[in-house]
Amino acid sequence: MPRRPERPATYADIEALPPNVVGEIIAGILYTHPRPAIPHATATSVLGGELGPPFHRGKGGPGGWVILFEPELHLIEDVLVPDIAGWRREHMPEIPNGAYFTLAPDWACEVLSPSTELVDRARKLPVYAREKVTHVWFVQPIAQLLEVYRLDGETYRLVATHGADEVVRAEPFSAIELELAALWAR
Repeated sequence: MPRRPERPATYADIEALPPNVVGEIIAGILYTHPRPAIPHATATSVLGGELGPPFHRGKGGPGGWVILFEPELHLIEDVLVPDIAGWRREHMPEIPNGAYFTLAPDWACEVLSPSTELVDRARKLPVYAREKVTHVWFVQPIAQLLEVYRLDGETYRLVATHGADEVVRAEPFSAIELELAALWAR
């Protein structure tokens, strides 16, 4: 866990990072981690590939969403980069033309790895709650688990845990079935 720096981190600190490092600022502290390993990248890519056609494009599903990989979120003083995020089109009818988003998503997905799990759960989740992100998913490729959280007032409530080779309907995307085994395939 990083120690509190003498000065709050700024976006210039993120810009100064090497290209193979992801940086986020939470409560004035710069958190860094390397680009994802193969299990993490596989789960993220497969999940985005499953959700994109029916929700982002409306192909084989209800549409009505903007689903993006690793969008940069500027939320008050915090800069977060979820693995995947989604906005209901009613909240974001047009994708802004810029380098980052200032509108919090309706759904965020964090694919957990040993180097990111503590930050994702303990630091980013409270920011998502503050910004009223309705659903957060934690995907654990090594444990082969999907945890689905729903905002319940000021905090999140775990509404489902799915594992291994289950076929699930997980909110807010329960209009389709997800075959979880595909997320872990290498």
